Amino acid sequence: MAGSNERINIAWWALKIGLGAGPVITGIDKYFNMLADWGMYLNPLATKVVPVSVPTFMHVVGLVEIIAGLIVLSRWTKIGSYIVMFWLLGIAVNLVSSGMFFDLAMRDVELAIGAFVLSQLTTVREQQVALKQDAITVSGSQFA
Repeated sequence: MAGSNERINIAWWALKIGLGAGPVITGIDKYFNMLADWGMYLNPLATKVVPVSVPTFMHVVGLVEIIAGLIVLSRWTKIGSYIVMFWLLGIAVNLVSSGMFFDLAMRDVELAIGAFVLSQLTTVREQQVALKQDAITVSGSQFA
């Protein structure tokens, strides 16, 4: 059983770091456009619904991504992973609705599934910690 716990921890840490750092990095890049010209992925309808310029819109998107990534990296990994999951699904919808970038939309759906898996692994880890704490409390109370 200890071996499976170790593998769960390794998977959890890999997902936590990847799904936490990724949004932070891409969120920061929404201000610098070094990785991509992020505005080209935005469905033009979005700026008609929200009347701001594309750069302003992408700065807000970047801020949301940074916050979501930091939540994943914090002690609130479970809620952060759900935020990242829904955010990625929203990005996928934006890409599909633009009629282009279907490959990137599929990638974002797959990443959203990874974020969901992180939330589930977080639940398992929290249950394991609770069981360990209960076991310590029970054995400690036997000697009291």
